[in-house]
Amino acid sequence: MGQCGITSSKTVLVFLNLIFWGAAGILCYVGAYVFITYDDYDHFFEDVYTLIPAVVIIAVGALLFIIGLIGCCATIRESHCGLATFIIILLLVFVTEVVAVVLGYVYRAKVENEVDRSIQKVYKTYNGTNPDAASRAIDYVQRQLHCCGIHNYSDWENTDWFKETKNQSVPLSCCRETASSCNGSLAHSSNLYAEGCEALVVKKLQEIMMHVIWAALAFAAIQLLGMLCACIVLCRRSRDPAYELLITGGTYA
Repeated sequence: MGQCGITSSKTVLVFLNLIFWGAAGILCYVGAYVFITYDDYDHFFEDVYTLIPAVVIIAVGALLFIIGLIGCCATIRESHCGLATFIIILLLVFVTEVVAVVLGYVYRAKVENEVDRSIQKVYKTYNGTNPDAASRAIDYVQRQLHCCGIHNYSDWENTDWFKETKNQSVPLSCCRETASSCNGSLAHSSNLYAEGCEALVVKKLQEIMMHVIWAALAFAAIQLLGMLCACIVLCRRSRDPAYELLITGGTYA
């Protein structure tokens, strides 16, 4: 009965180690996605510490490759030392993922205040005739999120760019995709996106943080199962005399 339990736990543990390799790739992908997406919205959220959770899960993803290798070797060779090392590393990585989840929630809560503080400044520096990085960021966000202005398209009337152009028009990035003849004129506001960008940028950034949080939680659960199986194999190997004799080739007298 004990041998059957050990074999079953070992099978699950080997399977989990294979999952760790797949998880490593997924975590690295999620972390890279956060970095790439943040780069598109960094003008609206200047706190670079927001990227810490993404850095953590990329580091965890890299470690999972190593953990999977250690776990497979230790399980197949039935190494007491290897399994103990495997459990300790899994525990450390589990704690790291918990930290990533906590940081994700902390920075997710800060998003709204950060965007509200930064977006005013970004729109104020818009220069449509000679686009700089901030101008390109605004045009990109308005096209991608289908929005116009901070709260709505009328916000453009308070910008220096609008006052200098004196043509009663907003940037073409405010034009709806379905409006083929749109030139940004406020006289034809039905051709413009009605929703402001601030709420949508906040929503997008919070979604990015949620990707980090859910990825970390999902693989933390898998690691808990891995630690449990490793502990079962390790404990039964130490306490089951029949199992020890089977390993060493001994027999009962």
